[in-house]
Amino acid sequence: MRNLSIRKLIVALTAGLLLAGCGPKSQAPQKKAPTEVGVVTIQAQRLVLTRELPGRTAAYRVSEIRPQVNGLIIKRAFDEGALVKAGDLLYQIDPAPYQAAYDQAEAAVNISEANLPAVRSREERFRGLVEIKAVGEQEYDNALAALRQTEAQLEGSKAALEMAKINLSYTPIKAPISGRIGRSSVTEGAMVTAYQPVALATVQQIDPIFVDVMQSTAELLKLQRGMADKRLSSDGNGQNKVTIKLEDGTPYPHEGNLEFRDITVNPTTSSIILRIEVPNPDSALLPGMFVRAVVKEGVMDQAILVSQSAVARDQKGEPYVWIVDGSGKAAMSMLKIDRAIGDKWLISSGLVSGDRVIINGIQRMRSGVPVNATEAEEKTN
Repeated sequence: MRNLSIRKLIVALTAGLLLAGCGPKSQAPQKKAPTEVGVVTIQAQRLVLTRELPGRTAAYRVSEIRPQVNGLIIKRAFDEGALVKAGDLLYQIDPAPYQAAYDQAEAAVNISEANLPAVRSREERFRGLVEIKAVGEQEYDNALAALRQTEAQLEGSKAALEMAKINLSYTPIKAPISGRIGRSSVTEGAMVTAYQPVALATVQQIDPIFVDVMQSTAELLKLQRGMADKRLSSDGNGQNKVTIKLEDGTPYPHEGNLEFRDITVNPTTSSIILRIEVPNPDSALLPGMFVRAVVKEGVMDQAILVSQSAVARDQKGEPYVWIVDGSGKAAMSMLKIDRAIGDKWLISSGLVSGDRVIINGIQRMRSGVPVNATEAEEKTN
């Protein structure tokens, strides 16, 4: 009897459990709340595009000082490294032999001039006599030849005098331009020759000074396409203004002017030379220094910028951002990036003005996830 009671109790408990399992189902789980994200609303803005290019300084004018006559240097009239003006005496070649040659040529001119009147008078007398048959034609021809010879000797003497004068004027070697003169390759007592290959010294004008920078042809073509499709426009009178940065990154206090773009492409570097003229009143820039030039390319009236921290990349390395679509859900937008502008990317395509880009909570994003977007303050460096 006892075993029967236990079996009945087990059957009753089993039936109760079965009935409980067939009862009403529990309620469905509540809907998950939208993900909280911070967004920045994109606004198109006017942007002056610039390009930072490396370059080196070059003297505005360079003059290598060479003698134009042979001789002995008897004086050096400048201090190495000093500023000189055009026409200042730099070297003095011994003028004595050239002065003697000048005096000799001058004497030859005087002799020819003294002989000329008598020879001319003789020719005139013989001309009248030959007309009346008082003298033979041969005698007149001899008188005429003597006159022409004396006149030719006078012209030759004058030319020799002029040459002697020129050579004498070359004995003082003067500065052809104003600028700073470098070291001298000779001292007093040195023998020099006319137009020798080694310069005596070099004068360089460095105020203003040139900055020559290189621009790749790829960048030039990109700039031309931007101008052609009206994405870029000229910056007016300020288009040719150039900012210079020194080798240590310090801004140079004077703006330069873009003078010209070369038309010859260097086949080794596929680049062209841009020449910039820069004021240099304090001689802070010296020829051969490395600098960087910030060149204006043009103005973009509807530039789209987005924080670099908001941009991610897929497995192929393609950039994208998460945006909030019109239904309040997260959506992926693929981008094309032009360049970096500070801590932002300049976007060529993929975003338009008014798009809300997610900058906080990106790690939890999936396409189609509902989000609760609030405007976030964008950090700037």
